[in-house]
Amino acid sequence: MSRGGTKTNDRDPGAPLRARRLRIEPYGIKVGPVGHFAEERSRLAGLQWKSFTARPLGATVGAEVGGLELTGDLTDDVVTELRQALCAYKVLFFRDQRQLDAAGHVAFARRFGELEIHPFIPSNTDHPELVRFEKSPDVGGYENGWHTDVTWRERPSMGAVLRALVVPASGGDTLFCDMAAVYDGLDDDLRERVDGLRAVHDYAQVFGRQIPEEAKAELRAKYPPVEHPVVRTHPETGRRTLFVNRFFTTHIVGVEPEESVALIDELCRAAEYPEYQCRFRWEVDSVAFWDNRAVQHYAVSDYWPDARIVERASIVGDRPA
Repeated sequence: MSRGGTKTNDRDPGAPLRARRLRIEPYGIKVGPVGHFAEERSRLAGLQWKSFTARPLGATVGAEVGGLELTGDLTDDVVTELRQALCAYKVLFFRDQRQLDAAGHVAFARRFGELEIHPFIPSNTDHPELVRFEKSPDVGGYENGWHTDVTWRERPSMGAVLRALVVPASGGDTLFCDMAAVYDGLDDDLRERVDGLRAVHDYAQVFGRQIPEEAKAELRAKYPPVEHPVVRTHPETGRRTLFVNRFFTTHIVGVEPEESVALIDELCRAAEYPEYQCRFRWEVDSVAFWDNRAVQHYAVSDYWPDARIVERASIVGDRPA
């Protein structure tokens, strides 16, 4: 007998389980190796590019791109390769883009499609295509929840390009989650249950309280609640991805309210495992370019009362199917 009592196992307790995930009841959490994306992880690790380097950041999401300046005239071949890399890694990160100003930011994003004008968030005064998130002791960061941008639009963003102007000494990171990996990791019965369901998305849950009374009717007419599939198909990769979030999804069509809330919450909680995520530490002149059809993101709000200023250009997308 050992000093601590009877020895019950001379091996790691995970040894007999191999690569199987286990559910811990009654809490419903899962532990164990996430093996279902091993093939995708290996594929991404082996990708090579002609115009730049890319170092994977997470298992299946995120890559830091090197050897490329986003200013000036990128050739069509480079833009095509960047789009391919975006579809592969879901988020691209660029460091030290010192020469990229607001006009260059807009010009780069426009190489990938028409740009949005956001009706609820202030913009850069000289460039309405750039949403400006300017946090300070007087303006807190409320983007710290997992979400996909503007799902309340009939055509949510294809992607977004975010540039850091001022960052705190610590904190203010952004996390991204691979929603295709999340979908693939659902239990079979849950995946079968949500395939084919539709959900309603509405801006009012987040932006409704700030709209002046005299503007509410006009904005509601312009942006009515919209239905999107709970699971959408990525139009370029064909991957199936979860497409609900707690910010903008109000309910699932044809499901009783209490059950709808519980189901949305269960699906959103499935995205909270770090194995599906990557985390980016911002520096001044860093840029993130994410595929809004493939990921959710979370802006960590741990830096108050320090300043954090970033600007975002969003690219018009397709109607989810």
